[in-house]
Amino acid sequence: MKRLFHLIFFLFTVSGLFAQEAETKIRWAEDRLLSWEDFQAKPDTTNSYSANTNSGISYGWNYSTATGEPILDHEVFTNFYPERSWVRDIENEEYLLAHEQLHFDISELHARKLRKALEEYEIGRSIRQDLKRLYNRIEAERVSMQNRFDKETSHSEIKEAEMRWRKFIQQELKKLEKYSS
Repeated sequence: MKRLFHLIFFLFTVSGLFAQEAETKIRWAEDRLLSWEDFQAKPDTTNSYSANTNSGISYGWNYSTATGEPILDHEVFTNFYPERSWVRDIENEEYLLAHEQLHFDISELHARKLRKALEEYEIGRSIRQDLKRLYNRIEAERVSMQNRFDKETSHSEIKEAEMRWRKFIQQELKKLEKYSS
């Protein structure tokens, strides 16, 4: 059963269609903030941004009725991908790093939303499709929020908007603290 769980976990990772098991990941942790050393990819010279954070959520699940009752076990992770994240020469390093950290925090917020949704899920007849729809909805919300964050802050250029987002994300993470990793 453990092997099946691990197989399903790897099949449902969000790191991309061509994810490699050996790819380096940093798991989100409240006491482990990103550093510029974590950004290991070659900078993309085709755009004007100073940095790029590649993060996402992955999950795995296992369904069992061995005890006579349906049981859904699940794991959800928030990952940062150093080999896909980059930075180039920047002026205000600390401020920009906090912006990139917030992208990672937004991914963690949605991982918590997924954990909550999985805990509240009432096991039905189409569990595989239900969980896929659930994940797809939360992933779409995550991507939308990431884009809205960059748009409203003009990729960290609008400091007032940046400060509002920092406060908002911290409040939202606190509300879902019960579902932290």
